[in-house]
Amino acid sequence: MNLYETGVVHGRFQVLHRDHMKYIMAGRARCRRLVVGISSPDPVLSGREQAAPGRDSEESNPLTYYQRQELVRAALAGEGVPLSEFTVVPFPVNRPDLLRHYVPMDAVFFLTIYDDWGREKLRRFTELGLATEVLRDVTPEEKGISAGEVRRLIIEGAPWEHLVPAAVARLLKEWGIAHILRV
Repeated sequence: MNLYETGVVHGRFQVLHRDHMKYIMAGRARCRRLVVGISSPDPVLSGREQAAPGRDSEESNPLTYYQRQELVRAALAGEGVPLSEFTVVPFPVNRPDLLRHYVPMDAVFFLTIYDDWGREKLRRFTELGLATEVLRDVTPEEKGISAGEVRRLIIEGAPWEHLVPAAVARLLKEWGIAHILRV
């Protein structure tokens, strides 16, 4: 297995679920130091993407950057990953010209692809001359858990905790996630 010095994974993580963690941990297994980028960190650095309809809507983005970085940190700690082996940063994927301000551009950028948006991100990263590695390329039907589905279950009061890491479930309950999503 290749072991890179620094790798970058990214996602909105609205909310962080077990399949997100599989992606994050697969990236971590490929590098010594992992940068976890949180895309759509705020409305200014987010935008409408033709290849990703609905990802910019308010209901698709209920958690703040701060909350999402807390979820990532707690989930990685729950996996036994030392804080010294990862960092969490904003990742304005909608503004690739700004990425150099947030992540090391000599890192390897890991992606999962399951739709046009994934292919578009790969195109953008390649256009920037970034080293990329696709960890998983599947159809939408093979994708697995979706954060939208987890949010729907929470709103409906249905069981959802089994779809997220235990540390994430604990924090979401502390924050009153059901109330946040229903507002």
